[in-house]
Amino acid sequence: MRAIQVTSLDGPKAVQLVDVPEPVAGDGSVVVDVHIAGVNFPDVLMSRGEYQMKPELPFVPGSEVAGVRTDNGQRVAGFSVLGGYAEKAVCNEATLFPLPDNVSFEAGAALLMNYLTVDFALVRRADLQPGQTVLVHGAAGGIGVATIQLAKVMGARVIAVVSTDEKGDVARKAGADEVVLVDGFLASVKALGGADVVMDPVGGDRFTDSLRCLKPEGKLLVVGFTGGSIPEVKVNRLLLNNISVTGVGWGAWWMTRPDYLQEQWARLLPHLSSGALDPMVGNTYPLENAVDALLELDERRALAKVLISTR
Repeated sequence: MRAIQVTSLDGPKAVQLVDVPEPVAGDGSVVVDVHIAGVNFPDVLMSRGEYQMKPELPFVPGSEVAGVRTDNGQRVAGFSVLGGYAEKAVCNEATLFPLPDNVSFEAGAALLMNYLTVDFALVRRADLQPGQTVLVHGAAGGIGVATIQLAKVMGARVIAVVSTDEKGDVARKAGADEVVLVDGFLASVKALGGADVVMDPVGGDRFTDSLRCLKPEGKLLVVGFTGGSIPEVKVNRLLLNNISVTGVGWGAWWMTRPDYLQEQWARLLPHLSSGALDPMVGNTYPLENAVDALLELDERRALAKVLISTR
């Protein structure tokens, strides 16, 4: 079968399309005919050896897939952990979810990493309540769009922070109540009353101003560092308004509690079936153009979720 391999840790441009043997399911796992694979920033980092998971070379990246089970023909979305950028992938039963007939494979692949991460962040880590305000950085990206939609489903008000007017249009389409540009966002957010929760997948030099956006007892959720640098916080800032910096390590949480994923899916499924959650899909690339898909994320050009099609 065709697959994309990382054969050296030289970044997205070095990944290669190769022929590899088809995977074989073990106990408790299933082979999935992959139609669509999701592209995520950790895939970019793994291509350079910069992610906490460091698979032995060569390896096939890709952690989220949507397609059809080969054993019973059921439409599914699932986590492959690795191996998703291929025509077939193996998923554990605990990380495989039925996909409603009215939900496309594209939407299924766009859901998993982003929406389950955000569900964990807003429900378990932030304890988000109806009527609260959520500020989301990188609001036109996959995590950003998922945050907007899930926060709205939970009854929150959403302020989206974006770098361009084009990305602002994406955030509005996702359901953001207010959109502000990243340059000078602190003053804009304060003028809008501040935030109870800040969702930050970016990090970098905006971190301190994000803390200043928080209302008393607010929480800043640390989701990732797509901005490239890991910020530091002077803890005296936390004292001033009794605010918190809260880590969102969703993967570390569910890997020791695999039943939690099915609990999350059950929580999201009614909203998915009703259309209240509607993952926004950006560019979809054929498997042979996986380099371009990874570069779109690496160069911060992505609008909504980037996908790879194996068909």
